[in-house]
Amino acid sequence: MLCVQQLSVTGRRDDLLPPTSLEAARGDLLLVEGVRQDQRTALALALSGRMKPSAGTVSWDGNARIKVLRQASSVVDSPGVNEPEQHLSVRDLVTEDLALVPRRHRGAARSTPWLRLNNFEDIAGLWTEQLPAGRRTGLLTELALANPDTDLLVVDSPDRHSGDAADWLPRLQDLARDAGRPLAVVATVTRIPDGWTGPAASIGNAVAPAEPAPAEPDAAGANADRAPAHLAGPPQTFLPESPSPETEDSK
Repeated sequence: MLCVQQLSVTGRRDDLLPPTSLEAARGDLLLVEGVRQDQRTALALALSGRMKPSAGTVSWDGNARIKVLRQASSVVDSPGVNEPEQHLSVRDLVTEDLALVPRRHRGAARSTPWLRLNNFEDIAGLWTEQLPAGRRTGLLTELALANPDTDLLVVDSPDRHSGDAADWLPRLQDLARDAGRPLAVVATVTRIPDGWTGPAASIGNAVAPAEPAPAEPDAAGANADRAPAHLAGPPQTFLPESPSPETEDSK
């Protein structure tokens, strides 16, 4: 299980990742909403141990060691980090990614049999930039799972390739629910899709609310019973009225 508490990354000008807390268990797909691409990518890298946080904690199955987190996780399609280069063919991409699988698991993996086994032969000759959103997500997640150590899959902004969640959401749900290999799947997204009822979080959800400023005295009310200084004068003495003189008729 992935547990994250008050995780943050400080940028040069502002928070690259504002304090965020979340949890993701095996068998679950967690969607994390964030408007900014740089913040979504920072979260994906921090969740997988590829970026050192400035504060907060992140642990996998109760272990907070970065090495453990990195070995258990794979980042998928992160812009500027490991998204496929546009000039690569699918076949070349598969060759490169399979070469990154730890040697003890690599065996005699080659691109052609791998493409055939995983039903990607029909797109082997395409450039990666030509891939439809659904096929792209399917290919890149399958490549990430070529490493059998992967138990946590972090997919960075799959919705940037398509505004239709049907192009990527069902694939991620199937991966999380796979009884043969249950995964904890986290996807950073621009917006939570309409109708989504599964686990969800938002970047910056652990930011402490600002304390209200102390109330200032109401100057008008406090001085309402005071005369303005420029109208104030010396205290006045009021004498009792003199009795009125008696009239001739009263004598």
